[in-house]
Amino acid sequence: QVQLVESGGGLVQAGGSLRLSCVASGTIFSINAMGWYRQAPGKQRELVAIISSGSVTDYADSVKGRFTISRDNAKNTVYLQMNRLKPEETAVYYCNADVVLPPSWGVGQVNYWGQGTQVTVSS
Repeated sequence: QVQLVESGGGLVQAGGSLRLSCVASGTIFSINAMGWYRQAPGKQRELVAIISSGSVTDYADSVKGRFTISRDNAKNTVYLQMNRLKPEETAVYYCNADVVLPPSWGVGQVNYWGQGTQVTVSS
């Protein structure tokens, strides 16, 4: 029904930048909150940044001032600009979205995850 596909991950040196993108596709009525999470090996998945449908944002304290989340509602896309990356931020980054399905389906809002994109920051 709905797919989230991330792109933009890769290998970068410490202090460098990457921009992640996530496109939602399928039968979508609207999308409420969209967010980015990350999971490092042996650690729990953690929230990185979140953005509401009205573009109100919130960030993990560890990334404030370095990461910027944004969205293009017309394209059902959310972005994460990551600057001054640190080696400890090496992780799989996942996109998440609260998708509202067509009202005629009677389902309402469903939460979806992308498959993840690897970000590796070398020291």
